[in-house]
Amino acid sequence: MTSPTLSPRLAALAAYKVPRHPAPLDLFLDGNEGLTPPSELLRWLAEAPIAAVRRYPSAAELEARLASLHQVDPARVMVTAGGDDAIDRLCRAVLHEGRSLLLPVPTFEMIARYARLAGAAVHEIPWGDAPYPAPQLARLVDPSTGLVALVSPNNPTGQTATVEDLHTVAATGALVLVDLAYVEFGDEALFRAALSLPNAVIIRTLSKAWGLAGLRVGYAIGPAEVIGGMRVAGAPYAVSGPSLYLAARWLDGGAAAMERFVSEVRRERVELEQELNRLGVRASPSEANFVFGRTPRALWVRDALAGLGIGVRAFPGKPGLEDALRITTPGEPEAHGRLLRALRAALRPEALLFDLDGVLADVSGSYRRAILDTARHLGVEATGEDIAAIKHAGDANNDWVVTQRLLAMRGVDVPFAEVKARFEALYQGEEGRPGLRELERLLGDLEALARLASRLPLAIVTGRPRQDAWQFLERFSLTPFFREVIVMEDGPLKPDPAPVLLALRRLGVQSAWMIGDTPDDVRAARAAGVVPLGVVAPGERPEAAAPVLLAAGAARVLSSWQEIEALL
Repeated sequence: MTSPTLSPRLAALAAYKVPRHPAPLDLFLDGNEGLTPPSELLRWLAEAPIAAVRRYPSAAELEARLASLHQVDPARVMVTAGGDDAIDRLCRAVLHEGRSLLLPVPTFEMIARYARLAGAAVHEIPWGDAPYPAPQLARLVDPSTGLVALVSPNNPTGQTATVEDLHTVAATGALVLVDLAYVEFGDEALFRAALSLPNAVIIRTLSKAWGLAGLRVGYAIGPAEVIGGMRVAGAPYAVSGPSLYLAARWLDGGAAAMERFVSEVRRERVELEQELNRLGVRASPSEANFVFGRTPRALWVRDALAGLGIGVRAFPGKPGLEDALRITTPGEPEAHGRLLRALRAALRPEALLFDLDGVLADVSGSYRRAILDTARHLGVEATGEDIAAIKHAGDANNDWVVTQRLLAMRGVDVPFAEVKARFEALYQGEEGRPGLRELERLLGDLEALARLASRLPLAIVTGRPRQDAWQFLERFSLTPFFREVIVMEDGPLKPDPAPVLLALRRLGVQSAWMIGDTPDDVRAARAAGVVPLGVVAPGERPEAAAPVLLAAGAARVLSSWQEIEALL
């Protein structure tokens, strides 16, 4: 059997996929979704007729509702599976080999993809931070031009086009794709102007301001002939019955909530733009529900915010957008405040916090060996990988507990006091035998610590007992560099955020970065609003440790704490 041959049009394309950080997220500001509808919306499904799921759906009723809302003939309106489906249908309806799309870039990447899949040539015209290039586009229109794209506010840059721009392009006679996915957040003058043109197809969606991205409901308004072609160009039942039902109910009952949300977004985006500029990100005014900015640190901002559970959009590998950052305004005051705090932590940390073991101290020959030797003394043979597995599982910031857990995993039940006594005898030493602590060594160098300490206050946040922590710090002359040292006796151990918060309070700061070698370190920092950085401890395999730290929420995983200097 021969391998299937794919269409040559697919050869230069890859499936759409947003490059996301692997950290767990709970605040999604990377997709420009709109408000969160009330849970009541889902309960409305109980009131839907069973035909909504049994019968093939008809969008005619919703199309009539939208036509009445915008005062146009229903023949000019088509409901689609999101705005993407409308764009795809339009491209297939009017583009083919020998025809072309004029596309200002950068812009919504699916427009070019759909045009190429239809067989058309795509002529990209730089837009960037300049005004919409209407005069240049008008000059380029020729008999082969099948479509001219106008996306306003533009995704991802936030740039806008004017009514004059639209008229300049439309005057050429070419069909104009007018993508207004974000129009509710700005001025609807462009929408009203496009409605009056005989050669404009408007794309709108309920995914943004209306908050129904998961339902996939968009619509197109255009010349009846073109809308008819778009019906032919796609699936006959593109939008599900439940989606159509909920969309109609939300259009009727959700307008006030949508308007309140839009008002909050307009307030937040001004504040977000100002804060980004204050933090060194060159941000532009926005008429959408996002703010676009440029900074050489764009990828770091994405990663740092992911470390705090917030997703924002960066564009690695995208020509012209390598330094770009797009941040959705949440439209909710508490989330907005959280975003601003996270940005300050990412770009203007006020302190650096260090775990001790595995970060500054190589404990592979001391604490780690004490765990193994204690287990061996009590009848259990184990390996460093066994210790790493327990550490990676979390809630393992106390090595006495780790040792007892290791024994229990092998079916050996030993009282905690006995485990601790044997461990301490090995680590501290006994008469005539030096302790394993003598085998500890410093990771990194004092000069690097001195440089960091000259820039920001430093603190230690460790699960070590106070005596063990100070012994190490004094032995390696580290005490001058650290203003605070938080130890086991100061309160709950990580992953509880209490020791991290205590370090912040004692330092008198609100934002910081913290570097640790275990998921407990990462989770404690994250819960305290501190940017978590992971480091691979000596003796651990990077290919095993790094994914675990990232999955716990580390913004980055470093090979050494000294890499912090480059991040700063």
